Amino acid sequence: MTISDRGIVFSGEAGSDVQSAAFPGICVTPGGRWICGFRTAPEKGSTTDKTQLTWSDDQGRSWQEPIAPWEVLELNGTPGRFRGAYVTSLGGDSLVVALCWVDTSDPSRPFWHEATECLLDTRIFLSRSEDCGETWSAPQYVDTYPITMCVPVTGPILLLQNGDWACHFELNKPYGDSSVWRHGSMMAFSHDAGATWPLFSVVTNDPARRFFWWDQRPAVLPDGTILNMFWTLDNEAGAYINIQACESKDHGRTWSEIWDTGLPGQPGNPVPLLDGRLAMPYVDRSDEPKIMFRCSSDGGRTWPDDTELPIYTSGMETQTWDRQKTMQDTWAEMAEFSVGLPAAARLVDGDVLIVYYAGPETDMTAIEWARVHP
Repeated sequence: MTISDRGIVFSGEAGSDVQSAAFPGICVTPGGRWICGFRTAPEKGSTTDKTQLTWSDDQGRSWQEPIAPWEVLELNGTPGRFRGAYVTSLGGDSLVVALCWVDTSDPSRPFWHEATECLLDTRIFLSRSEDCGETWSAPQYVDTYPITMCVPVTGPILLLQNGDWACHFELNKPYGDSSVWRHGSMMAFSHDAGATWPLFSVVTNDPARRFFWWDQRPAVLPDGTILNMFWTLDNEAGAYINIQACESKDHGRTWSEIWDTGLPGQPGNPVPLLDGRLAMPYVDRSDEPKIMFRCSSDGGRTWPDDTELPIYTSGMETQTWDRQKTMQDTWAEMAEFSVGLPAAARLVDGDVLIVYYAGPETDMTAIEWARVHP
């Protein structure tokens, strides 16, 4: 495996309101356009962030000046902003984007409230484009009732083999909720191309609150299996464990037991390769923070050492705290990361395109890309 090319999607400008660039998503269209959504802000923890979109038609050599096509809008009278954008190709020039909406009614409130383990109200919207991302429809609300908790979306819409769409998200407590936070990873399913979402499944949930399977990163494999990867916290030990995985053989309705992949850190989404293997970028924070890449030949059960390829090495000291963590510690640590969240897509020729955020400081980061020939 080799890195055949690399570059910058967007660089944050020091001292500006876009010096922090983070949380990228990537989509490759049938015509070969690379489309990247990401979030910019004056600081990583800022509540004045903006969701932007850019694309490249020349294999990453140049990128369109970023646009912010989705207006800030109200939900039931509450003002909000979009914090993330994850694009899916529907074929041809048609696209759908999953947008993460966040309540901005009180700018003084942080996204995460440490003392109560509550999150700003977070909802999901969809928008569509018929011209390969240059213009977009008005965002439409995804009604997750009877789920009334905060539902931060964790990635792009999945197109399932049975024709359904799947929208994946997490469960978090809203501000003012004094109950115990019981995290869950969920999927919602639509039979009518996103018009309604009548069916839900629980992907992961631990009633004992020992394991938090965060940041699910699913992919649909050629045989229809949905493979799902998780950044996993052992809440009892106060430490992250290896990346965990599970799968569904019935279009997301039921899920297998969790297994340990043997990989440390935080996963990106797996990508099916043309030769039947799987590839996956991930963040390894066991020492200096770095973006790594490996392949699996057994459906994601194992990821051999001899398939490892470094994508980005920071040269910095570890950004993981060397002590027992409360949940408050965990979120505070997370807020300081300056390397992370890789996303991947297969290119037309079978290479893998990876995007991630990285920089020398928490609040000074860029969106970078790398092309891997597996």
